[in-house]
Amino acid sequence: MNRAILQRKTFQTAADQDALKQVLAWFEDFQATCLPHDIWLQCQLALVEGVTNAIRHAHEGLPSETPVEIEVTLEADRIDMRIWDRGPGFDMLGALHHKMATTNQDSEGGRGLQIIYQVADDISYETLPDQRNCLHISKRYQLGAIASEAEHS
Repeated sequence: MNRAILQRKTFQTAADQDALKQVLAWFEDFQATCLPHDIWLQCQLALVEGVTNAIRHAHEGLPSETPVEIEVTLEADRIDMRIWDRGPGFDMLGALHHKMATTNQDSEGGRGLQIIYQVADDISYETLPDQRNCLHISKRYQLGAIASEAEHS
């Protein structure tokens, strides 16, 4: 099935302290699209958690100029976010299961994967042939259902 892409944008940032500010500013452009605001907020949170994990964990020990790459693709009923890192990779599902069993609301850290899991309809993490790792976060939404809810409010 050939899906119509409404918007696709890429962004690259160094893994430094200004990265999250830059990513947030870049992601603002998607707020003005057909993407429902509540979905945009959820995806913004998942994106920040994914980029934070790439910088803090995957790129730990790498030079700060090592890029984190992001691609967001918007379709009429879904948003796909991909975050590429250049770290050693890890077993995301194993780490997620461990975090869900050992992390709670009072934990100081370790909730990023849980947040991504709760926001996403589909997530995956894989090492590519070029030795980059790709975190893929996909979220579906329905424009018609949201418009109908607004009309009845």
